[in-house]
Amino acid sequence: MLEVKILGTGCSSCRKLERLTMKAIDELGIPAFVEKVEDIQKIMTYDILRTPGLVVNGKLLISGEVPKLEKLKEILSQNL
Repeated sequence: MLEVKILGTGCSSCRKLERLTMKAIDELGIPAFVEKVEDIQKIMTYDILRTPGLVVNGKLLISGEVPKLEKLKEILSQNL
């Protein structure tokens, strides 16, 4: 099971990354625990410079951008 965290304080890009990530997980049919992290102090523990961020299994894989759905599916698949 993937452990996925979406880092962001609620901006439109953060919400878009959350929607696309959920869609990618659904389309791939993979089990995942998804957590939305909005607390700035918790976000800072990931040494992220810009939000939104995507953390998969404890590793920060995306920072400051919202990739296309296909790229998200690739990232998630590579981290199974």
